[in-house]
Amino acid sequence: MLKVDRPKTLKANALESLRDAITSDVFKPGERLVERSLCESMGVSRTVVRECIRHLESERLIVGVPNAGFVVATISSDEIKEIYEIRIMLECSAVRSCALNANKAVIAELRLLCNEIASCLQKEDVMQALKLTTEFYKLIFTTGGKHVAWDLVERLNARISRLRALTLSSVGRKTKGPENLRNIIDAIEQQDTVRAEAICMKHLREAADIASKLI
Repeated sequence: MLKVDRPKTLKANALESLRDAITSDVFKPGERLVERSLCESMGVSRTVVRECIRHLESERLIVGVPNAGFVVATISSDEIKEIYEIRIMLECSAVRSCALNANKAVIAELRLLCNEIASCLQKEDVMQALKLTTEFYKLIFTTGGKHVAWDLVERLNARISRLRALTLSSVGRKTKGPENLRNIIDAIEQQDTVRAEAICMKHLREAADIASKLI
């Protein structure tokens, strides 16, 4: 049967909007989130706002503070180090497996996504680039048969996207990032597992270094 995409609910749209605002630093780390202001700016009820806040709290983008309500979570240097250590372990393994399993259709889709990511970054559309980057890695993980690993990555994706947005603010990263992804695709196409893994590790270590300096 053909898959039919359903329109997003009001809650889903509000959740995406609030998540994007945090990821893109519209709401700064430590900034208090006021329910009434969010209701007015997003045009939704207090019930919807509260549901969104609970969801984002589960993603660790928001934290509750006694007697102060909810604030945007900060990411410590230790958390950054740990997140990138997990990414290196999972993504390098996925890239290696993808290189053994990818067919021409997968390679073509990875190149298309990479080109779209580069185009979005050139147009300063960082949020769309982040969403496409998630799709890029999802394809790598699923092609490599790393479904449980992808489930783990998805639980971190909100914080991963926040760190990606941060690193993209550094000089040259908007061109260097897509270049690294193209090199990974080339290695996958050649079924060169060692090179694919090495490029992936270098890409992530560069990002980790940038993020740790910007926090």
